Amino acid sequence: MSTWSPYDMNGGTCVAVAGADYCIVAADTRLSTGFSILTREHTKVVTLSDACVLASAGFEGDRKQLHKVLGMRQQVFAHNHGGKPMSCPAMAQMLSNTLYFKRFFPYYTFNLLGGLDKSGKGAVYTYDAIGSYERTGYACQGSGQALIMPVLDNQLKSASPLLYPPVSSATPLTEAQAVDLVKDCFATAGERDIYTGDAVEIVVINRNGVRRETMPLKLD
Repeated sequence: MSTWSPYDMNGGTCVAVAGADYCIVAADTRLSTGFSILTREHTKVVTLSDACVLASAGFEGDRKQLHKVLGMRQQVFAHNHGGKPMSCPAMAQMLSNTLYFKRFFPYYTFNLLGGLDKSGKGAVYTYDAIGSYERTGYACQGSGQALIMPVLDNQLKSASPLLYPPVSSATPLTEAQAVDLVKDCFATAGERDIYTGDAVEIVVINRNGVRRETMPLKLD
């Protein structure tokens, strides 16, 4: 008897890590259905503004539609506010509203939103399929989540949001160390998860803007 996984429909893995003055959002580039690889060079990451990036795992049709809707609403906001882009916390709330509006026939996507907040600190927002979300110091979504989250928990040890007075959830790692950690996570997941592979696209957001880099993974 075969078992069906929700990630059989295009799948993918996304990771985000927030630092004191940066945020890293990464996703693999494999697009597959079951054991069939449709393309090895497909981005799952979209830049919504100079301080906000979205990565989505799940069904490709819903992912493209969601990214299109968010891009359109970001442009409308900018036109209505003299060219000023939406802040990352505002974009996080808008994404939640967008997903919740479709809750009875939801987008089959699992999203991570990363960027800088108004004070320039890294922010990561993780979502379920119908819009419930929280701000964390790091997060993972997609088929490689069970493999990557224990590594992130071990290495980053985010403070509990229940602590009072509040403690920053941002990782103490430098930007270069956090990038290396993300690369190690994807290299590990790529060895054991058939839906994660080919390459990992890493997007770094800091006060200088947004930059991208790519690291090859296993091709089988």
